[in-house]
Amino acid sequence: MRRQAVKTQLAKREGLDLPGDASSLVKPDRIVLVRHGQPAIALSPRTSHAGFSDYIDAYEEAGLDPASLPPQELRELVKELDSIFTSGRPRSHQSAAALAPHAALEADPLFVEAPLASPRIPLLAMSVPKWAVVSRILWHVGFHPRIENPRGARDRAGRAADLLAARARERGLAVLVAHGYFNWMIGRQLRARGFVRTGSHQARYWNTVTYESRT
Repeated sequence: MRRQAVKTQLAKREGLDLPGDASSLVKPDRIVLVRHGQPAIALSPRTSHAGFSDYIDAYEEAGLDPASLPPQELRELVKELDSIFTSGRPRSHQSAAALAPHAALEADPLFVEAPLASPRIPLLAMSVPKWAVVSRILWHVGFHPRIENPRGARDRAGRAADLLAARARERGLAVLVAHGYFNWMIGRQLRARGFVRTGSHQARYWNTVTYESRT
């Protein structure tokens, strides 16, 4: 409530007329989580477990497909920001640059995707998306050889949520261009901190979800 009162006082100081419920005219703090655009790599090749292991590395190094452009409404949302967050991985960094070429990009490994490892399943060939689903399920139940485990990723998502919330408190809006699954993990942490979600996390490029503080 104190933070809301401060915002109202600032609005009055700027000469805004605040009849009735002044708090209704004060915008909530917003955090916008954006999944990167389509990377410049084949998306659904059929492969073995060894091939999927190689694919994970290639996907991490892939940049943005030049034909994958951010939606215009998303461009409008960020047009006045002077900086946005990104994980720094090529596909997210280049997506952020395409979305907001006027803004400084704050790359932080805190926002990188929750990792995957390829399970060794001989004589099985599947499409890459199916391998990813199997690998993510196994990651959650204990298969994380030499990579970050789920608890570590949850802790990192909590730190990411705190960083984004601090920026939103400071500037009213914080935008992150990063990765689908880890954005979802951050979103869970934001909801635990009282943020309200608009939209849903989906496995599509440029997927955008907004979280607003109601306190």
